[in-house]
Amino acid sequence: MRLKNAALVSVLSNSTLVVFKIMAGTITGSVSMISEAIHSSIDLAAAIMAFFSIRQAGVPPDSDHPYGHGKIENLSAVAEAVLIIIAAVLIVLEAIDKLRTGVRLSMPGVAIAVMVVSVVVNFFTSRYLFKVAKQTDSPALEADAKHLSADIYSSLAVLAALVLITLTGRHIIDPIAAVSISLLIFYEGVMITKKSIGALLDNSLPEEEVTSIKKILDSKSDYIKDYHELRTRKAGSERHIDLHLTVCANETIAKTHTTMDIIEGSIAKELNNCKVVIHPEPCTIMTDMCPGECGWNKDNGGKTRG
Repeated sequence: MRLKNAALVSVLSNSTLVVFKIMAGTITGSVSMISEAIHSSIDLAAAIMAFFSIRQAGVPPDSDHPYGHGKIENLSAVAEAVLIIIAAVLIVLEAIDKLRTGVRLSMPGVAIAVMVVSVVVNFFTSRYLFKVAKQTDSPALEADAKHLSADIYSSLAVLAALVLITLTGRHIIDPIAAVSISLLIFYEGVMITKKSIGALLDNSLPEEEVTSIKKILDSKSDYIKDYHELRTRKAGSERHIDLHLTVCANETIAKTHTTMDIIEGSIAKELNNCKVVIHPEPCTIMTDMCPGECGWNKDNGGKTRG
């Protein structure tokens, strides 16, 4: 519910800003303002996609999707990034046309007021979305928050350009500012695309998270002999972890199951939204870690298990 509410806040704020920016761009004739309206329109489309992808990602696993629907958030983030890149290209084309034909602004004060409101609204909205995205680990919401953050910087650039135009009367600053904004937007789109495609291709979890998992496993040496074939990946906000666990060959299934529960619980406390799959294996050689009561230890004097 919190994810959906956050996505809905983004939709409402972007809708309002798009209307005001289009009105201001039409009144003033500012290409940088029009570029901001295009940027916010893309943000609105992204926010709408994030809202529906988050809702769909929360659908429980079914027979066709036994691992759940988490990756729809990554697909949404890729689509959002593509829209951002398209917006950047459209802004450049419009700015080049204005540089060629010339542009003259009217009533720049209206545009300045709209940009101030835009910066304030996007600042508080993006901070809220980042907070919820971090708590829920939602890639779709994180992408949406990054869009709004980029919008803040581009809005500040437009605001500075409008102020300079008002002070100097040099209207050519307007399309130049629009080109600068497009470069920022393009870079943001490429970064989001790179991260989202990595998740779709089952990239491993970040190194610091894998290190945390290994530390947890190493701390359970009283329960296990060793572990291997540790694999990690992410689907939406869900982390998927699987590994092979070596335990004493003589311990009961109940004890092994308890050990697995302890490890899964420890990992879940460290990392949010984890799905852990453990394959237990009996040890095949006596080590210094073998308990004294181990029957194989007593009967075989440390020989390799056959």
